Amino acid sequence: MRVQVVDPPAYTPPYDRSLCAALARAGADVELVTSRFVHGSVPAPLGYEVRESFYRLSGRRDADAPGRRALKLAEHVADMLRYRRNGANVDIRHFQWLPVPAFDSRLLPAGEPRVLTAHGVLRSEGWERRRRPLRRMLERMDAEFGRERLAETGIDPARVRVIPHGAFDYLTRQPDEVPLPPELADVTEPVILFFGLIRPYKGVDVLLDAFRSLTDAELWIVGRPLGLSLDDLRERASRAPGRVRFVPRFVSDRELPAYFRRADVVALPHRDAEQSGVLFAALAFGKPIVMSDVGGFGEVAATGAGTLVAPGAPEALAARLQELIDDPAQREQLAEAAAAAAAGPYSWEAVARQTLDLYRELTR
Repeated sequence: MRVQVVDPPAYTPPYDRSLCAALARAGADVELVTSRFVHGSVPAPLGYEVRESFYRLSGRRDADAPGRRALKLAEHVADMLRYRRNGANVDIRHFQWLPVPAFDSRLLPAGEPRVLTAHGVLRSEGWERRRRPLRRMLERMDAEFGRERLAETGIDPARVRVIPHGAFDYLTRQPDEVPLPPELADVTEPVILFFGLIRPYKGVDVLLDAFRSLTDAELWIVGRPLGLSLDDLRERASRAPGRVRFVPRFVSDRELPAYFRRADVVALPHRDAEQSGVLFAALAFGKPIVMSDVGGFGEVAATGAGTLVAPGAPEALAARLQELIDDPAQREQLAEAAAAAAAGPYSWEAVARQTLDLYRELTR
């Protein structure tokens, strides 16, 4: 089967490339059509082809270069039109991100069955603004990944499939891992890790409020701020009796393992979410996870691979984190369940099997 996976803005290279590699291992002929990832390195293509045909001008600029965002938007329409004209001899087009639904719904190529993984479009944040253009785009698809929130657009539920996100196990096998900076490597207290883009819906402020009640631990907040200022977060951190360390930048794949290997607990205090790539990195490293009861987090917790707290509830979050900090045996139990989930229902082999079953259904 000839499969084309399409992520124009390269928003999720770990997901795209893990899926492509798993589909290729399962026997599919796979091409990833995307753009250059400007923030750092990406996983090498294993068994599939990569074509970086989107954003060829803005992709040469640094991520924070002035005017890059406007140039990227101008390129998007032209690149989508070129993509539609050029066509491809494929059986399935599987889109990962279509960032401008109002335009993209009119620019999609016709022909082969189309699938969309609804990354990041279902959060409550800005939902009413996105609902109508998203529905127009979804109506052009033959299947989507997601469930309840997609039904709110009026899409036929029979066109929606739920396929698990895979654990990012490739991160655990990198030959050139970078060690922690010395000031972090010297820490002896248990470490609570928040990792990934720092955005309002991820509840870092809730985590900092919870940390004010904790003892005998450090909190590491590692990731690039997006859409907010660190000033408020630093002020909240200053009220905590324990040490809070910020690493406010993009952390590359080579650096990531050292943070997860050192963490005693990974915290995902989200106010809202569908899924989280950080969650599936934590599974791959077999880490105890404390996460809000939002989106698909509960499905992961049901395997025993994590524990849930109510979103936006710092007291409940603090109590659960302190319980795990004080109980190494309980942390070990959660860690073992996380590793088992990563090797089982959240393995990329399982994801590829279900995805190929959907492709076969659509092509028939």
